[in-house]
Amino acid sequence: MKAILVDSAQRLQWRETATPEPAAGEVRIRVRATAVNRADLMQRIGLYPPPAGASEILGLECAGEVEAVGAQVERWKPGDAVVALLAGGGYAEQVVCPADHLLPLPKGLDFSEGAALPEVFATAWLNLFHEAALQPGERVLLHAGASGVGSAAIQLCRAFGNPCFVTLGSAAKLQQCLALGAEAGHLRQQGSFVPAVKAWAAQGVDVVLDPVGGGYLADNLKVMAVDGRLLLIGLMGGASSELNLGLLLVKRFRLIGSTLRSRSDAAKATLLRDMGERLWPLFEAGRLRPIIHARCPIGEVEAAFALVESNQTFGKVVLELPG
Repeated sequence: MKAILVDSAQRLQWRETATPEPAAGEVRIRVRATAVNRADLMQRIGLYPPPAGASEILGLECAGEVEAVGAQVERWKPGDAVVALLAGGGYAEQVVCPADHLLPLPKGLDFSEGAALPEVFATAWLNLFHEAALQPGERVLLHAGASGVGSAAIQLCRAFGNPCFVTLGSAAKLQQCLALGAEAGHLRQQGSFVPAVKAWAAQGVDVVLDPVGGGYLADNLKVMAVDGRLLLIGLMGGASSELNLGLLLVKRFRLIGSTLRSRSDAAKATLLRDMGERLWPLFEAGRLRPIIHARCPIGEVEAAFALVESNQTFGKVVLELPG
């Protein structure tokens, strides 16, 4: 098979490599589309190695057709159209993964749309509704609201009755977030988000979903409600910051660090099963949808990476494979 491989100069090249074989409990997927995540950019430069045992090939999600099944796999058969959450290997013509890390391609979506949903909706669902145990009516602050995770989180908040406020980088992106269901937002260029969030939620926000990290910690604490939950899912703004322990005590807030890729296969299977039950009907009813900024042929992966790095995107950048 062919796959995108990273050479010694960190260049991305479409080259021949060994075709993986499914073991017991696994399936092999003929990949029709995959998508670019910031984790892929980090892995390319050596800052985010795959978990032990995972493929060294980039790619954390895909959509395609089941091509082969290993022993003990009963749910899937060759030809099934599926989407998959991967620990790696998506930038390839074929990928192997546990059979319970697949879900059917939602009716009405094409393969590129399917490839744009597993990683971001799994991340948003995991953190908002599993880790934070978000309840109807609770208010949510979403940083990087125009990102893939942000655009998924906005839709989940709208679908489950949670007003949300976004921070982001442009007026045009803010309008897109409002159209998706955000109630209000703040542009980074306008300084601290604290006054705007306090004007929107006088009693504070119940949940913060933050991929920024260090640079936002102090201001996050200022806008949190009593018993609030701060979900740290990235470190784009730095890995260190001072923590006001007095506010932690007074507000009884919880700071939760969370990653998806390194979770156990069993934990991912549980998450995907829940998503299939709770979210897939909403996709098929048109109440949730993957947001795609651009579709690029797999051979244009360098341009796709540059587009994601530019921070000019709204939603996902998808890589399409020939076939």
